[in-house]
Amino acid sequence: MEGTRLPPAAGGRRELLRGTLGLGALAALPQAGAAQGASGSLFSLGVASGDPWPDGFVLWTRLAPDPLAPLGGLPPDATPELRWEVAEDAGFTRIARRGSAVARAESGFSLHVELRGLAPGRPYWYRFLAAGEAGPVGRSRTAPAPGATPDRLRFVNAGCQHYEHGFFTSWRHVAEEELDFVFHYGDYIYEYAGRQPGQPGGFGPAVRSHAGGKCRTLEDFRQRYAQYHSDPDLIAAHAAHPFIASFDDHEVENNWAGAVSEADGLSPRHPVAMPREAFLALRATAFQAWYENMPVRLAQRPHGADVLAHRRLRFGRLAEIHVLDTRQYRDDQLCGDRNAPPCAAVERPEAQMLGAAQEAWLLEGLAASGATWQVLAQQVMLMRREFADGGISMDKWDGYPAARARLLRGLAERRVANALSLSGDVHNAWAGDLRLDPEGPVLATGFVGSSITSTGDGSETLPATPAMLARNPHIAFFNNRRGYCLHEASPARLETTFRAVPYVTRPGAPREDRGRFVLEAGRPGLLSG
Repeated sequence: MEGTRLPPAAGGRRELLRGTLGLGALAALPQAGAAQGASGSLFSLGVASGDPWPDGFVLWTRLAPDPLAPLGGLPPDATPELRWEVAEDAGFTRIARRGSAVARAESGFSLHVELRGLAPGRPYWYRFLAAGEAGPVGRSRTAPAPGATPDRLRFVNAGCQHYEHGFFTSWRHVAEEELDFVFHYGDYIYEYAGRQPGQPGGFGPAVRSHAGGKCRTLEDFRQRYAQYHSDPDLIAAHAAHPFIASFDDHEVENNWAGAVSEADGLSPRHPVAMPREAFLALRATAFQAWYENMPVRLAQRPHGADVLAHRRLRFGRLAEIHVLDTRQYRDDQLCGDRNAPPCAAVERPEAQMLGAAQEAWLLEGLAASGATWQVLAQQVMLMRREFADGGISMDKWDGYPAARARLLRGLAERRVANALSLSGDVHNAWAGDLRLDPEGPVLATGFVGSSITSTGDGSETLPATPAMLARNPHIAFFNNRRGYCLHEASPARLETTFRAVPYVTRPGAPREDRGRFVLEAGRPGLLSG
């Protein structure tokens, strides 16, 4: 698509689409001139970039003049042509790449442009144009050249953004940060049926409402992503930084595991199991919607119920990001999907969290990398965490201790230095060290982001916090506010700041820092910042 001659900019939306839509369909399109990022605009869902490489990144948008309508309000036979431009300056006076492409109904009118041939380690600005309308301007950044050692790398890990639980104010603060990228660890959407504001639910009353019922069809998932993408604070964060996107459970359904639905017949909540074939069909539908709505590469396009989500991104000699998939290849939670004291099955030596192939891929890549910082960008808490009553979460790595031990032993045997795990999922912020045994050497450090909104305003601590921290002396930090983790890496050190907002149940919360920690290169173990 690079280098394709651009069609002329003159003419309105109807002129540009004439010939690709029937006359009856033209009447259904909204008039040109609608505000950017608002309903009525073709670009109501904003723009995004992702997966930065030294010579390029992915550009994304999805046309939706009526975001919550089927296919975003576009007729199924539409074939709108979009132009795209990438520039070296915000005024688009120095165009680096340009081209055109067609958005189609079978992809939900989303578009992915995989750019190559850009200069490494610098910012670029981009935009889409269609039917006489210019989309919002986004800013992205290429990764450093493979042999470069940048002075610093700044990035955020964040996720768990339940729309009904609050406002996405933290994404506005992320948009205002100076960053190289954002790692989104998952739970980009929640699949639950909508509730009315004030209606109680599992994690407190709704503040705003999901459109539609529980996501089961492709159109259900498309509508849900469109509602989330319509949020102005999330639009701002995507326009400001490239995202490295992963998924956790709620992009499909709560706490799914491999080919097994949450409804596995073992829980009192789900006494009847979902058949494997039915769940894999749901997974295929959910993965298709995830791909349509994330700025990821063609390599991450799903094939039925399978998607190659694990991948690596290199940032010169400073850091390598190993994006992991802790859902698709794991075993079912054999002690049940719950928080409880472990049953005997937890100790099974063959337990799989990553699956054998991904586990080998990870360890081989860690051994061969040579980058200063080895970042395991994943979804669920890797460090050991016992609750005050001695229970564990069966859905986290605690429910798969043999898999965790293999990973940590692999780090030790390969002498992998400066390894850190980034994750989320638990809706609290944590920091701590990882060892094979309580008296052994530190092999990695874990930073667990809180949530953007999930579980509502939160609190500084929980009643059981002192007893829980006493049972887990390797954990140095806990906080129950909403927010994100900011990391700044240099060749000598990595500093992590836990940033929070005091409330999410109303908009406009200020940004506050709740903790700061430092890792020194070549010196394992967490230090107070």
